[in-house]
Amino acid sequence: MNTIQEQPSAIRSYYEALAKGKLLAVTCKACGKHTFPPTGCCEHCGSWDVEEADLSGEATLLFATHNLTPACHPRFESMAPYVYGHLKLKEGPIFQAIILGIEPKPAALRELFERGPVPAKAETLQTDDLPVLAFRIAG
Repeated sequence: MNTIQEQPSAIRSYYEALAKGKLLAVTCKACGKHTFPPTGCCEHCGSWDVEEADLSGEATLLFATHNLTPACHPRFESMAPYVYGHLKLKEGPIFQAIILGIEPKPAALRELFERGPVPAKAETLQTDDLPVLAFRIAG
């Protein structure tokens, strides 16, 4: 499975939205929590009673590091080396993504670490086969 058209429906919907610059999750009608990226059921309570929801794209970068090894997939080779990190979305989910606006160098990462959690905003990067979620740190 390499293209948006070949993905299962929840994943396909996520990538179609991401290609348009939107973050798509599912919201559980039973517990009210978000599952991101979206799946067919709630990751919190297991309910299948979920509906698609757009997320703000606003997040807090909690931790960042860089890759010094070869990229994990050919779609990332042109970006390497890059910074990636753990982010908490305004709506609650925590996940990993590429971080833009910071050099993949120890001194830059140390400065970022000393700043503590920083705000970040979602951006979409287009690779040869799929859009990729990234976040740009503020200032």
